[in-house]
Amino acid sequence: MTSNYSINQQRWQRFKHNRRGYYSLWLFMIFFVISLFSDFIANDKPIFIKYQDNYYSPIFHFYPESEFGGQFDTQTNFLDPAVQHKIEADGWILWPLFRYSYNTLIYDTPSTFPTSPSLSHWLGTTDAGFDVLANILYGFRISMFFAILLTLFTTIISVIIGAVQGYYGGKIDLIGQRFIEIWCGLPELFVIILLASILPLDFWWLLGITVLFGWMALSGIVRTEFLRTRNFDYIRAAKAMGVGDSKIMFRHILPNAMVATLTFLPFILCGSITTLTSLDFLGFGLPIDSPSLGRLLLQGKNNLQAPWLGISSFLIIATLLSLLIFIGEAIRDAFEPNKGVYR
Repeated sequence: MTSNYSINQQRWQRFKHNRRGYYSLWLFMIFFVISLFSDFIANDKPIFIKYQDNYYSPIFHFYPESEFGGQFDTQTNFLDPAVQHKIEADGWILWPLFRYSYNTLIYDTPSTFPTSPSLSHWLGTTDAGFDVLANILYGFRISMFFAILLTLFTTIISVIIGAVQGYYGGKIDLIGQRFIEIWCGLPELFVIILLASILPLDFWWLLGITVLFGWMALSGIVRTEFLRTRNFDYIRAAKAMGVGDSKIMFRHILPNAMVATLTFLPFILCGSITTLTSLDFLGFGLPIDSPSLGRLLLQGKNNLQAPWLGISSFLIIATLLSLLIFIGEAIRDAFEPNKGVYR
């Protein structure tokens, strides 16, 4: 019977019933976990080395060439056949699946860049001589970290500001709404372009700027829920008993507001990825030496004679955004109280 299920169990059953969203969640998690191990999948440094009874992990540590019988104290180029021969003569090397990182310049190509897909480079190379598959792996990871952090910070700020506005109302709500209207009117893209011309934007600068303009996504929803809930009988009873405002806001009202908030998180995550991709495509995003899905799209636009560049980057971005949309629809159904309970 339904009474034997907790509320969360009922929601999970409704989520699983949406097969498209359920399988999308699994696919998304698989892609995300794979991207977390990009350094072990595509890298120009070995995962592990045994040389003269000593063990090395070049992925995590710097080793000069002299450590392996070379003449220089600079970073070892493990793709150099001479270095590989010296190591393998008195040890062994454990390589990643692909011996190219996102910034590994490739020399042994049969034609000029960009080169078409081959057994060595499954998705070809860019016009700068970098492996496309490695750039997709690393670009997917950095896009996900950026989107997750942006969603996390904007959600926290939105919940706090929306809660204060909705709970207290009156002048606080009025002033807050006017400020949001003015802040929404600022041209986000132009501000980022202006700052990019003044400051060398990196991951954290770009994240901070986008948080400043992205926190308004949920504040209106949270504000509405607090305005609706603050006059309920149990809230008035809590006030009459002397319960503090902060405790009422975040212990009694916020759980009700979070239902609507959680259903929007996948869509906000989707928008965050689109924001970073768009900025990189326009040239105002991450530094030029960072892996980027948006920059791969730009590569496809600038090299129409190499369709694999545009097709590969478009497919990975379209697949990622579609999965997040399907997950968001399934979460919305899971939190819909009018939906039945499925077993």
